[in-house]
Amino acid sequence: MPHNILVVGELDGGTPSSTTLELLNGAQGLAGGGSVSVSLLGTGASAAAAQAAGASKAFVSDDANYDTFRGEQWLPAVQAAVEQSGADLVLMGQTTVGRELGPRLAFRLNTAVAMDCVAVTDNGGTIEATRPAYGGNAQATYTFATTPAVATVRAKSFDPATGGGAAETVELPAAGESRVNVTGKEVTESAGLAITEAPIVVGGGRGLGAPEAFEDLKNLAAAIGTDKAAVGASRAAVDLGWFPPSEQIGLTGKVVTPDLYIAVAISGASQHMAGCSGSKMIVAVNRDKDANIFAFSKYGIVGDWKQVVPALIEEFKKG
Repeated sequence: MPHNILVVGELDGGTPSSTTLELLNGAQGLAGGGSVSVSLLGTGASAAAAQAAGASKAFVSDDANYDTFRGEQWLPAVQAAVEQSGADLVLMGQTTVGRELGPRLAFRLNTAVAMDCVAVTDNGGTIEATRPAYGGNAQATYTFATTPAVATVRAKSFDPATGGGAAETVELPAAGESRVNVTGKEVTESAGLAITEAPIVVGGGRGLGAPEAFEDLKNLAAAIGTDKAAVGASRAAVDLGWFPPSEQIGLTGKVVTPDLYIAVAISGASQHMAGCSGSKMIVAVNRDKDANIFAFSKYGIVGDWKQVVPALIEEFKKG
């Protein structure tokens, strides 16, 4: 069954963000002969439409007032894009934009939204959205009784789209007034790959015993390759001040979906698993053979991390 799909895109440095390209690729797979369009708001949106691979039409506004996200400004523009595109499915990233705009848009359109999805599929013409449940210990699949269906999707749930962008653009209205005033933004700088982008993530928990232990995890990531691996931490380790809050993985931190997640001295509490359960493979290192993390791991190493991690470093150094 054909589906008309609108991707609510975001700009990163004047180009479609990586998550936007991933959603466009996912939309192509779901459209089944229907249309795929994208909305882009902010400075450079019209030019960025040509880079929105997979979209046949782009709904754009170059109004600089959209550069800083304010939900009440974005909502009318995105609603106009939904109505003009005839979309029966709206996809957006599980980002700051998606977290606020998804529920707002669903309420405005008198429909439903599935948040934090790890998969959106077509089952015989019926759109199904799969998302973690019970703190990441299970996955639940939902269908929609109303239209358009709205879903926010985790990063890395699809591969990024490639190829040509939108050949047709439609102008959206300029931003209206906002009751929200953003007075400033503080950007946390971190060296190397972001944990949300790295194909391999090494996560450390309170079981490491001391903040200095994270140096060993950094050495492990370096042995794997700084262009491939990044280091994160559980909330317990962050709360102890052992690692920056910007690198926290979990329900109240960041969601990572790497090809490989190496969990070192992490028990596997549901709050942490909510942030890494989308990993394609989990390898756990823990001296407690009954640790919950082993229930989610494809491979597990029962032992003291002080012995296991140096051995892993030496093996990775061998290439």
